[in-house]
Amino acid sequence: MAVRRRRANRPRERGRSLSVNGRVARVERKTRETEVSLVLNLDGSGVYRVETTIPFLNHMLEVWAKHGLLDLTVDARGDTEVDLHHTVEDVAICLGQAFRAALGEARGIVRYGTAFVPMDEALASVVVDCSNRPYLTFNAPLGHAKIGDFDVGMVPHFLRSFSLNAGVTLHVNLYYGENLHHITEAIFKAFGRALSEATRLNPRARGVPSTKGKL
Repeated sequence: MAVRRRRANRPRERGRSLSVNGRVARVERKTRETEVSLVLNLDGSGVYRVETTIPFLNHMLEVWAKHGLLDLTVDARGDTEVDLHHTVEDVAICLGQAFRAALGEARGIVRYGTAFVPMDEALASVVVDCSNRPYLTFNAPLGHAKIGDFDVGMVPHFLRSFSLNAGVTLHVNLYYGENLHHITEAIFKAFGRALSEATRLNPRARGVPSTKGKL
């Protein structure tokens, strides 16, 4: 794995590279199961190009980027003939790593973000804290039904993998809903909007948003 950052030297490890320029991060990860290349811009306008070979995952990442005003490029391939799990998990890992790298020291950010998103009969909320304290609370009983080939039971696993790698606290709540597509899409839209709010630079803020002086 080779990790390269402009502000610090990082240990070399096999199978991964990471580079940062401002609040834009690129991650490349290659294993025996998957190969992922991802670029994330926290100061984007919702421009995306996503190809994971999993149509529903593509759709969720697209709405995440569009409604979170996050520019996102993803090119992912994996052993989907075995299972979708590896590709879904590794995309989440790379997305979390890119987010954490792009955020840097988090100076001047709002830090907290909250979004409520309705989609027809469904209403979901996501609350985030960019705290370097990864945690997921997921109150949305989705079961393991499938939308196309996508097991919606992978949604909390995706969010947990993101949280662990991004250093973000996530609270996801479903208030009501019946259609699994609507529920999942409302969650991803709220996820994007909450992150957009939390990472916004506040001109009144000075330094790191913590009394500890460091996140």
